[in-house]
Amino acid sequence: MFISTAYAQTAGGDMQSSLMSMLPLVLMFVVLYFVMIRPQMKRQKEHRSMIDALAKGDEVATAGGLLGKVTRIGDVYLGIEIANGVEVQVQRTAVVQVLPKGSIK
Repeated sequence: MFISTAYAQTAGGDMQSSLMSMLPLVLMFVVLYFVMIRPQMKRQKEHRSMIDALAKGDEVATAGGLLGKVTRIGDVYLGIEIANGVEVQVQRTAVVQVLPKGSIK
């Protein structure tokens, strides 16, 4: 008789304890979202808007370390003049920074 009541008591508490054991996991994902995922999405949005705003004559730095002036703009590629008469073609996504005018001499 005592054993059956003991089983009845643990069955109701089991559901509540399983929800409480999932709580740290849910909190970890919420913290992960606000600490890592959301800032990364913000940086991607800023980079995309910077690339879309590129114009001829802008001075840029690429991911490979090249500094130059934009001479041609295409859908996927940019022409960048890195020295007098020397032009290279790079992907638009390789541009990491638009420099202030007059940075490259």
